[in-house]
Parts: sequence; structure tokens; C-alpha cells
Amino acid sequence: ALHLEYVDQVIGKRVDPKAGTDCQIYACMNGLMLPGRQVFLVDTHVNYDPTAQQLARITVMAAEEMMRFGFKPKAALLSHSSFGSSNEPSAIKMRDTLALLQKQAPWLEVDGEMHGDVALDGAARKALMPNSTLHGDANLLVLPNIDAANIAYNLLKTAAGGNIAIGPVLLGAAKPVHILTASTTVRRIVNMTALTVADANAGR
Repeated sequence: ALHLEYVDQVIGKRVDPKAGTDCQIYACMNGLMLPGRQVFLVDTHVNYDPTAQQLARITVMAAEEMMRFGFKPKAALLSHSSFGSSNEPSAIKMRDTLALLQKQAPWLEVDGEMHGDVALDGAARKALMPNSTLHGDANLLVLPNIDAANIAYNLLKTAAGGNIAIGPVLLGAAKPVHILTASTTVRRIVNMTALTVADANAGR
């Protein structure tokens, strides 16, 4: 949190070109190179319990960053609830996030709220929800809070990812800047340095 305060004081938030104002929020995205797939998760480090409005903004920022990496984002809004099976506040929040995204980012392929298994298995999702607006396996996993996102990321990284990860990628800053965690490997430091330099040279 202290490092992010320094980033905010020195660099600040990036301006939303559509609104003409700053994006009002930072978030962190982590990527994993899993067998046969690449998966990105948000928000793993910054917002403890984001609102539906904040989650919608975070999802858009993450999707835009993925496109800069050359990936087509397919976003799944994750929950313990599956397409309306629960009316607990966290499930309602994810449904509200979907409604906001459908209005604010109609270009984004997204659906929810759903379980993690059907997010990563397009065939299972199609059998469950034939009319889902998300086709194929999701590669952008949007979690309801920082606990869910951070736990999911670290479990996947250790159990299936061979500790090969991208990030945390800081979203929302005016200039390329990233804050590494204490467990960061030498390989990840090199990767994140290369990513930051590439961002700077691209004139973001």
C-alpha cells in the first residue's frame, strides 16, 4: 500500500480518453502460463472489496491490457453462485458488474456470474448455459474481492503454473510502473523490466 501511495503521488492515475478524467482506480492483474492456456486474474493486490462499478472498470482496464499483450480477452465474472443460483451480496455484485459491462463495454466478450470450473471449460459452460455470451474458455478471471483473487492466483501459480507468472501488472497509472512482491523470482523481475521498458518505448 505504501508503494502505491508513492506511485499515486509521483505518477498519478491515467486519464480515461472517453471521459476526459482520470480513471479513479488502480488495480493489479496477474498472468499465468498454464499448460495449454494463458490466464489473467484481477484484482490480486489492490482493492479489498471492490464495488460493481469498480469491478467493471477494473475488468475493462485488464481487457485493454491483455489486448496490448496480443490476447483477445474472454472475461468470466467468478462467484460461488452460478448464473443466478444465489442471491448473496457477492453474487449480486457480480451480476451488477455484468450489467454495467454490457452497457459500458459492449465490445467485450464477458459473462457471469459463474463457477471457476465452467469459466475455464467452454464445453461445460455451453452444456449448462447454451445462450452464454462467453464462447470458449475464459482467459480473464474477475474475482469478487482481493481474498478470492489472491488465493486463486497463488494456488494456480504453485499447483499448475510452475511458478511462471506475469505481474503483478499495475493498471490505472499514467505511466508504465509496476510494484513487485517479495516472492518475485529473478525471471519475473527480468520479465517485468522488459514489459515496463516496452510500455515506455510505446509511448503509453
